[in-house]
Amino acid sequence: MNWSALEALLSGVNKYSTVFGRIWLSMVFVFRVMVFVVAAQRVWGDESKDFVCNTAQPGCNNVCYDHIFPISHIRLWALQLIFVTCPSLMVVGHVKYREKKDQQYSTLHKGDHLYANPGKKRGGLWWTYLVSLIFKASFDAGFLYILYHVYEGYDMPRLSKCSLEPCPNVVDCFISRPTEKRIFTLFMVVSSAVCILMCICEMIYLVCKRIQKLLKRKKEAERRMFAERHENTPLARPRSELRSQTSIRVDPTNTASIQNLSNITEEGPSEEK
Repeated sequence: MNWSALEALLSGVNKYSTVFGRIWLSMVFVFRVMVFVVAAQRVWGDESKDFVCNTAQPGCNNVCYDHIFPISHIRLWALQLIFVTCPSLMVVGHVKYREKKDQQYSTLHKGDHLYANPGKKRGGLWWTYLVSLIFKASFDAGFLYILYHVYEGYDMPRLSKCSLEPCPNVVDCFISRPTEKRIFTLFMVVSSAVCILMCICEMIYLVCKRIQKLLKRKKEAERRMFAERHENTPLARPRSELRSQTSIRVDPTNTASIQNLSNITEEGPSEEK
């Protein structure tokens, strides 16, 4: 399988991912794909050839090997890597769809754009990204469970007992390099667990950031409503103006002010008439 082509395709997801997403992608291609391609395939390359049982009965070795290894670790891990990396293509496909839609909108509306940034995680793209994280974590967890259930744990025993037909009795079977295979198995299990943790952290980060934005928008809307209400209500008249209308102070020593006051009182009744 051409893993470099898959890496080149998924590397485009980096510009749409968060910090946790970039760590996840690095974990997948450095600690899982590279180890799988460079070392794991060579370690498990001789599993069938060097599987030995202490019997000369024809067919016993094949039956016992199929019983102890129902599915090869290498094929299971290859299938796991394919399933885990495929959900990221959902994000890439959604971004390409938005870019095409924005280009068509811009052509019809003379340069206007439908999306300010088609790769920004808003609206449907946010949900697509969140669903892809759920799928990635679920696939990793599912394959870890399958590996544990099929092999009854993550250990690689040096000696296995087999009594299936056509074996004449209970025979002892031995696999090659069990310690090395155990180390690689535990390494792949731990790296898968770390990738699941990164997906969960990224989901929590996205949800918390979305809630924070919604609360911020709610506060801004409340502030606008408060400002609009206060703009529409009339302002109260100054106290100094009210005092000037209700009471007029007269200086007893000033004769001009007394005369003005008398003129005001005379004009008042005449206007009423």
